[in-house]
Amino acid sequence: MRIGFVALCLMVCLLPLRLAAEEVVLARSALVEAAQGTYLAMGLTLPPQDETLPLVGGRGLRSGGQVLRHLAGQQAVNGFEGVLYDNRDRGHSTLPGDLFPRLTRLTYGDPLRKAGADYGLAGKILLPAVVFGNSSTSVTSGPAQRSLPRLAMTSEDGPAQSARLYENNHLYVYPEHRDHDEADRYPANWPYMLISQGSSGSDQPFLAALAMTLAAFPPETFAALRDTRLMAPTLQMILRRSYAPVRSREAYLSGIAHPVVFEGDALRPGRMMAEAAAMRPDAIPPMVRLRVEQDGFGEAEGLARLSERLFDTEGAIARIWRNFGWSREMTVSAAETRDPNGRKLTFTWALLQGDPARVWIEPLDPDGSRARIRVAWHDPKTAITRDRSGYHNRRQSRVEIGVFASNGVNDSAPAFVTVFFPDHQNRTYATSGAGGMRLVSIDYDAMGRGVYYDPLLFWSAPWTDRAEYDGAGALTGWTRIGHDGNTRTLPPEVGEGVYQIERLQPGRPYLIMP
Repeated sequence: MRIGFVALCLMVCLLPLRLAAEEVVLARSALVEAAQGTYLAMGLTLPPQDETLPLVGGRGLRSGGQVLRHLAGQQAVNGFEGVLYDNRDRGHSTLPGDLFPRLTRLTYGDPLRKAGADYGLAGKILLPAVVFGNSSTSVTSGPAQRSLPRLAMTSEDGPAQSARLYENNHLYVYPEHRDHDEADRYPANWPYMLISQGSSGSDQPFLAALAMTLAAFPPETFAALRDTRLMAPTLQMILRRSYAPVRSREAYLSGIAHPVVFEGDALRPGRMMAEAAAMRPDAIPPMVRLRVEQDGFGEAEGLARLSERLFDTEGAIARIWRNFGWSREMTVSAAETRDPNGRKLTFTWALLQGDPARVWIEPLDPDGSRARIRVAWHDPKTAITRDRSGYHNRRQSRVEIGVFASNGVNDSAPAFVTVFFPDHQNRTYATSGAGGMRLVSIDYDAMGRGVYYDPLLFWSAPWTDRAEYDGAGALTGWTRIGHDGNTRTLPPEVGEGVYQIERLQPGRPYLIMP
């Protein structure tokens, strides 16, 4: 029996139209444990890009996708081949599906969802793809409320897991949610993720910009970035170099381009796509790899004898100041950095945040691959910042040094050396008789003053210690002034393991002396 032309057209029109790429389901059986608490999704396979679908949907055109469509008409672009989007807040702030119909999205099988593997901070699962994603969530209950980035920085495995994602082509976006408003509460800066100013939904401009930038790479450049595992560092470099305030290489090598938290309305996705489309495989920048050679920060410092070494990863080194001294010193090497095309590298060490009169950076080699860093005590300062809602005061207590490698074509994304100061303590230093600076007193009573301090990193104590010196400038002891006004005299070695941290009030650890 013959079917008439009109009837055939009606049948075709009634067939369901494909509007978006297939979702990929991650099953528990696809995971192979690589190390304690880390899994490889060895059994996950991405479908090929469905080129019958538009690269950019109608809504995507209004979000800057017209630039991507134009580029795709001028040259070969990778599109979303080999790219996977991972939403980790169960649709709370997901990238709309009609923005980029060819983009493959990850979903989690029921056993993994029940175990919470699909929610919150990423890090335990490595996926066999170029991955970008987000989670518009935070820790909103309990004594240690914080954003997911601060959770990653202050948890035992967080830095290593975050670095592992970065070095395996994964880049996630998380809101700062109250950690970067009146005060900057981050103990470090690092390149392992992007942090958006604001709360739920503030990550959306970043997701769209990352998606379009990934799609704009030429296929051969995308393949080279994927295979050398330099996709995440290159995305970070492109985003920062294209950031609205950055108009020159000098600006890129300054703190303007590398805030710990980024403003969504300062992203320039058009510039990001143009950078990606123009990049050739032989111009890919390296990832800076750091190593501490000599460390003046200790493992047991201050009254509570806690470590000052928050974390050591190849892309970021973070220290916390607990010692009583005026200045500290360390030697750091970037000599293990390699260019993916074997180009000769030169290095720049730049003070991104901190007082230039209290930070000294001395390159030790002709190419700048090693440097001696000396940092003096910094009191907290209030910086004036501006966003779409106006001007704001924000308290800052962190020194940041960025390390950049140049291959003669492109500068790399930064690696960071940071020092975080206990801004809940009131410290006084003064010039000694010998001309140097020495400690005069420390007011530890943050709880009594009603000052916030991170309960995972710091403590309070109900007293002020005043240092006593002899005529030659040697420390002879301490005068302890309690919050009740009583005083007592203590020997110089007052901090030798006699204190305990108590947590009788949730989230408010304090020090007691037996």
